[in-house]
Amino acid sequence: MAILIGGSLAFDNISRFEGRFADQILPDQVHILNVSFLVPTLRREYGGCAGNIAYSLHLLGGTPLIMATLGSDGAPYLERLREWGVPLDLVKTLPDAMTAQCTIITDNDNNQITAFHPGAMSNAHSQAVPQRDDLQLAIVGPNGRDAMIEHATQLAQAKVPFIFDPGQGLPMFDGEDLKRFIGQATWVAVNDYEGKMLADRVGQSLAEISRQPHLKGLIETLGAEGCNVWQQGTATHVPGLKADTVVDPTGCGDAFRGGLLYGLSQGWDLVRSVRLGNQMGAAKIATPGPQTYTIDRQALLAQV
Repeated sequence: MAILIGGSLAFDNISRFEGRFADQILPDQVHILNVSFLVPTLRREYGGCAGNIAYSLHLLGGTPLIMATLGSDGAPYLERLREWGVPLDLVKTLPDAMTAQCTIITDNDNNQITAFHPGAMSNAHSQAVPQRDDLQLAIVGPNGRDAMIEHATQLAQAKVPFIFDPGQGLPMFDGEDLKRFIGQATWVAVNDYEGKMLADRVGQSLAEISRQPHLKGLIETLGAEGCNVWQQGTATHVPGLKADTVVDPTGCGDAFRGGLLYGLSQGWDLVRSVRLGNQMGAAKIATPGPQTYTIDRQALLAQV
């Protein structure tokens, strides 16, 4: 059975600032903010939430089906996906655009500043959810605004259970948009910052949102602190894992979501699926880049 992953494919330009953003930004002067960060290292990695989630799911033995758009410079990414054995029939190349590009600066506190050029992703709505009998579940991740709206509607109409994971795309939507997404989704996933924004825009607490009868759960990720799993108004805290080495947080949330999807696809309960997600996030943070880590699949699954 296939798991549909809607979201971006992007090239990530990743650098590290050997200091703390908080020491460089004057709170009383943000209205005239003008800062520059010296970044002695720079790497270009394969990224984008759809690619990163698919990589995590692929490592666990799942079957990712990526629905995304690439630009005229996307041939290396296509070849990479082909090497994994990922089906490419829903990966569309748009010759008049560049592939989405992400520039990420991480400081010594693992805070990040990100700039994102959407490129071909802006036309991701040109792809429609396919009519397939083998679609087990899906995720609607950060993507073009129209794509997220249309894909959520298409999945709901097809009765395919899906996770609504707005990520850094959440600010594109107002309260009514977000209420519609929540009403269509089977699960909602946000980090703690996004959770506060979501609650503010829909005018409900996370506990209240999770009480909607059709929702099987709302996952609030807390970084190293783990996750809160909200179900029918009650939160279960799933502790985080202490990583052996902290190298690069880029893509940790996507690694988590790959684990979450795998667990759900195996029929696990939500808390156990979240525990696997935490394991994948901890494995990823020890490696630079969002798609370079490896796992001992059998040993990892035995720990969940």
